[in-house]
Amino acid sequence: MGSGGVSRRRFVGAVAGSAAAVALAGCENAPPPSPPVPPVRGTPAPSPSREAAPGPRALYLGTYTSAEGGGEGIGVASYDVRTGRITGSGTIAGVGDPSYLAVHPDGRTLYAVNEREDGAVTAVRLADREVLGSRSTGGSAPCHLSVHPSGRWLFSAHYGTGSVAVHPVAASGALGERTDLVTHSSPAPGPDQRGPHAHQVITSPDGGHVLAVDLGTDTVYTYHLDEAKGTLAEVARARTRPGAGPRHLTFHPGGRYAYLANEVDNTVAVCAYDPGSGRVTVGEAQSTGTGPGTSYPAQFVVTANGRYAFLANRGHNSLSRYAVEADGARLGLLGTVPVGGDFPRQIALSPDGGLLFAANQRSGDVTVFHVDEDKGQLRRAGAPFASPVAVCALPL
Repeated sequence: MGSGGVSRRRFVGAVAGSAAAVALAGCENAPPPSPPVPPVRGTPAPSPSREAAPGPRALYLGTYTSAEGGGEGIGVASYDVRTGRITGSGTIAGVGDPSYLAVHPDGRTLYAVNEREDGAVTAVRLADREVLGSRSTGGSAPCHLSVHPSGRWLFSAHYGTGSVAVHPVAASGALGERTDLVTHSSPAPGPDQRGPHAHQVITSPDGGHVLAVDLGTDTVYTYHLDEAKGTLAEVARARTRPGAGPRHLTFHPGGRYAYLANEVDNTVAVCAYDPGSGRVTVGEAQSTGTGPGTSYPAQFVVTANGRYAFLANRGHNSLSRYAVEADGARLGLLGTVPVGGDFPRQIALSPDGGLLFAANQRSGDVTVFHVDEDKGQLRRAGAPFASPVAVCALPL
């Protein structure tokens, strides 16, 4: 859809001010906090332990560098695992519009989309924060990216052109030239949509399929990845109800169910996933607890024990709390909690599960919550941390 897609995304998350720009001022050459040791693929997530990993941990922050009051690159900070307090330490400059971030499974390389009309993805070596280079994605407004569990392939989703790109990842973490670009040419766009808008691309927990969520076509696409060639072949697709506008899909730790945030019609849905076929079955629409109208639901996170899920509501400026029931097959709405900022674009849990971070785009800050995984409660962890046009928080 071209620039129209970029414009809409910027309009929905219009910047309210630029006071946050001072927060990350600091020494760009300060040594980064030590990243965590990545989990071994296929092993169960450990029970959260606040005592197991004391001290500062790395936090990276995405922004729009081309927006008024935006940042100058990827924000660099650290957080205390016990208190949740964030401390800024600088900026990785030279990365344009890094609106979404992901880390390699080995923890050594950071990746960012460059959400612009001429889309690209950028790799950054974390040991010395050297930018390893950028590669064209072949699409417009890439807004999400993820790394395959093997560490050999990077996927990116384009809101503007409704497409998904694949790039090879070298042993150094650097990116090679694109090996595939798949455009969502069907089904036809949903109500009030002028074209496809790919909003997310992830690998299923079993590692067998790649899933792409498209807001414009109201569809979740399932692909098989040829791990030798880096190409995608569609194997299934699942439709939401017309006009739902699906945005992000988050899996339950059991791997058989996932939770879909529908941006346009202000609903969520439980989805069943079949690892054998890759088929997704979208369940009935459910409430976000935010009342009438749309609050632009953004994203789910699920606790490691699989008992609770939290949803970011941008218009309502809240986090919905859900009890996960029937081994992941049902969500029970518990209520909402004020997020403490304006327009929570993205949320993330710390690796130990003890903290939840919310990147608030319009207020230009990050709020942090202590997570009680046994009771599903959220408790604010101090004052917000100012970060210019905060659209992504990635705790390591």
